[in-house]
Amino acid sequence: MNNASLLRLLTWLSPAFPTGGFAYSHGLEWSVETGDVTDEVSLTASVEDILANGALWSDAILLRHAYRGDNLYALAELAEALAPSSERRLETLAQGAAFALAARPWPAPALLQWGETPLPYPIAIGALAAAWAVDEDDATIAYLHAAAGNLVSAAIRLVPLGQAAGLRVQAALESTIIITETATRSATLDDLGTSCWASDIAAMRHETQYTRLFRT
Repeated sequence: MNNASLLRLLTWLSPAFPTGGFAYSHGLEWSVETGDVTDEVSLTASVEDILANGALWSDAILLRHAYRGDNLYALAELAEALAPSSERRLETLAQGAAFALAARPWPAPALLQWGETPLPYPIAIGALAAAWAVDEDDATIAYLHAAAGNLVSAAIRLVPLGQAAGLRVQAALESTIIITETATRSATLDDLGTSCWASDIAAMRHETQYTRLFRT
């Protein structure tokens, strides 16, 4: 990776980049409430499942196909159709819209032509990375790392976990992030789909959770 590409990825996928990612827990808040996620071991297992079998698996495929110049409108419709709940749909569309707005200092024709219609988050990242010649694999692994890190950050506040425990989880997730990035290199749109039922149900149940710190 050249220095310019590295700088862009570090900026675009930094927790400080204003996508509002800190407000989303991907249903993790419900999982903590019900006792499914209580410590670093159960958190690691949960995030590994989301990476290998859940929404982040599909996100990586969508990002890659957006990068390769597939029809963004068709990809966006597909991404929305894949959302198993209203909160998951909100999560990807709201973050995608915020990302596209914040990324305007790096003009990308595909994003500029899109206009004000919300664009799913991984598709926005794939389109921008392609416009600025950031390597597809690098963009994918950076996205997966940032998304997993956001879940760990949410758990640190929710469980709660200490910072040291959170860092151990982040280290433990490295191999799964690499495996998912590698496995999606040759994936087609036919490979989209999840079997991460507990996470999907948690996202649905979160919609009516009585006390909530997160939007999802």
